[in-house]
Amino acid sequence: MTIEDWYRWDGDTLLLDVLISPRASRNQVAGVQDGRLKLRVTGAPVEGKANAAVAAYLAKAFGVPRSQVTLVSGSKGRKKRLAVNTPRRLPAWLTETS
Repeated sequence: MTIEDWYRWDGDTLLLDVLISPRASRNQVAGVQDGRLKLRVTGAPVEGKANAAVAAYLAKAFGVPRSQVTLVSGSKGRKKRLAVNTPRRLPAWLTETS
């Protein structure tokens, strides 16, 4: 699996295809599965809590304010596409999972 399968750049914006596992014991990257970055998040899949946990986790990982992480698609499913506008840093797991 290559890194290009689950992320790409669109100008200064990083687009990520992710697979979410809600209600985890902690927020963490769990590798790549089915061509998507697998994220485990503590948020429950109700009332947008898992989506908020994903956005907060990615904002911290990329060193940006939460407002710079947007959900592009997949608001109600486990498969999501998120955009990180102008990331300040690239986390180590970005290159480790390629």
